[in-house]
Amino acid sequence: MIRRVGVVGCGLMGAGIVEAAARSGYEVVVREINDALLAKGMGRLRGSLQRGVERGKLDEAGRDAALSRIQGTTALADLAGVNLVVEAILEQMDDKKALLRELDRLVAPEVVLASNTSSLSITEMAAATDRAERVVGLHFFNPVPVMPLVEIVRGLRTSDEVVGAMRGFAQSLGKTVVVARDTPGFIVNRLLIPYLLDAIRALELGVASREDIDSAITLGLGHPMGPLTLLDFVGLDTTYYIAEAMFAEFKDTRYASPPLLKQMVLAGWLGRKSKRGFYEYQ
Repeated sequence: MIRRVGVVGCGLMGAGIVEAAARSGYEVVVREINDALLAKGMGRLRGSLQRGVERGKLDEAGRDAALSRIQGTTALADLAGVNLVVEAILEQMDDKKALLRELDRLVAPEVVLASNTSSLSITEMAAATDRAERVVGLHFFNPVPVMPLVEIVRGLRTSDEVVGAMRGFAQSLGKTVVVARDTPGFIVNRLLIPYLLDAIRALELGVASREDIDSAITLGLGHPMGPLTLLDFVGLDTTYYIAEAMFAEFKDTRYASPPLLKQMVLAGWLGRKSKRGFYEYQ
């Protein structure tokens, strides 16, 4: 039974997973690589919970109870006693495999190792461990406390038992679950990434302004936000990493990053988190 959850990474996604788990009654240990990033992540958590109170989604007692269930640490060894680990570090396969190797040696053999990757191969990650049957994709969406979907990704060797356990865990957080095979992009990003890249290409080609591209989609198709606004929200670097991984696998030009996307990432224009992307943010 899952009672204590470990989360590695307290960035935007990691902090959201921590919050969702803590609000649902789980004890959570969250690890960051240094004190500065941990303090930033814990501040993000406190801010998000306070906004929940201000919006009437959570009372003060619920906020305080959730915070009391969260332990922040910079020591990976503090995750030794958890029943489930969710990694939410950068979308870099080598880094994820190195982390899973460490976790494989650290936690008990029955513990599930889950990755929040949005595009990388679960089967390849699992091969870095001695528990491939207990490695699975658990892909949350941003912002995690609000978005109702979780993609469970079944690696080639992931067991039915683990898929069932992760379904139960995600549902206990109030999420709707879909299950995907281990193919790049899974369900959502396999369909989303070509659409976002085409929007960038349309801007590059001068088809329309950024505002008119976004307005055409929001008003013409009923989407809650246009593709360029969505790119800023997701993070241009995140989109670039996903697209690169999918192009490397499929060799399909639909997943090839437009030059403008790479240039903006190199310039540090990553969207909302850097205060500038396709739009500027104060």
